Amino acid sequence: MSKAKGRMSSKWIAALAGVGLMGLAVAARAETASELQTLLASAMTGGQVPAMGAAVIRDGKIEAVAVRGVRRADQPAPVQPDDSWIIGSTAKPQTAALIARLVDRGVLSWDAPLAKMLPDLAETMRPEYRAVTLVQLLSHQSGLPENISDLSIFEAYFKDPRPVSAQRLDYIARTLAETPAYAPGTDSAYSNTGFVIAAAIAERATGKTYETLIRQEVFAPLGMTSAGFAATGPGQPMGHDKGKPVGPSNPDMFAPAGNLHMSLGDWAKFNADQLAGAKGHGRLLSPASYRLMQTRQQHAANGLDWGVQPTIAGRKGPALIHGGSDGFWFAYVVLFPESGNGALVIDNASAEMGGDAAARTVLKALLTGLAPPQ
Repeated sequence: MSKAKGRMSSKWIAALAGVGLMGLAVAARAETASELQTLLASAMTGGQVPAMGAAVIRDGKIEAVAVRGVRRADQPAPVQPDDSWIIGSTAKPQTAALIARLVDRGVLSWDAPLAKMLPDLAETMRPEYRAVTLVQLLSHQSGLPENISDLSIFEAYFKDPRPVSAQRLDYIARTLAETPAYAPGTDSAYSNTGFVIAAAIAERATGKTYETLIRQEVFAPLGMTSAGFAATGPGQPMGHDKGKPVGPSNPDMFAPAGNLHMSLGDWAKFNADQLAGAKGHGRLLSPASYRLMQTRQQHAANGLDWGVQPTIAGRKGPALIHGGSDGFWFAYVVLFPESGNGALVIDNASAEMGGDAAARTVLKALLTGLAPPQ
């Protein structure tokens, strides 16, 4: 698999409806850290997952956060509640929220054409992309393929000495010269590249890097003090494959597509604000922007960038969903905007080590206490 895989399709997470609980005993509601610990321990039994974490949001408030396991499979240090985890493409809604903040202030426009927003690339981009809008970029309706076709180009950014903003411009210039996967605005297909382009647009409009912007516009207002970019630092959990810790799977410039890390508590703060926004009292955005983010678009099964479903795993929605994985971590979030409830689950293991199955097991278990049967 390519290294550019920092996501898990929202269509995949819908398949939870057919996934059993794998023998896990589930309480009607998991409302304490101790109960979450029990769920995590049960899901990890018999597997190779080094560490897991989960958080529950109820009535718009963070009810419980718990972690279990070790940061690295080859060392005994236990994971801590305030440790940082790579959250994969579950960070895409955070990039969308950054863009929405700039639209709310009139710095950007949802409907401006790409050729106007990135005029230096207008002549070299394929003509099919010139009228693409921010809404299309952030709802996977831009016609862009998931990633650049030549993965050797992508991998070269790991050693690229240029600033990340320059790397992003180079990357998107190359991708915008490639043939669209479909006519923009007529269909949808998951695209990491669309979020990298949206970040470059914000950088050009403000003169600030994506990293600076999201700290100022999303992390700081919500008190997300642990949030950072790319690989987790020393003494923090690491991703795993084949039983061993592994390094980053995406270059730093890929952050807007989901290469962020943060604590479970900080991740929950963002999602709690999305739930608050659905009820008209979010801190980050205008009511119209929350509504746009959380509303299924014309040719897509998602908003910006929430999968929007009437049900999930046998529970009544509507539900906002997202999953993310770079192959060495798995992260999932499900929110129920009508009730203000939600669940977040994460682990640091590849699918072959059981990371995928363990995360789905805990997530479905938590959903039974957060929404009524459909």
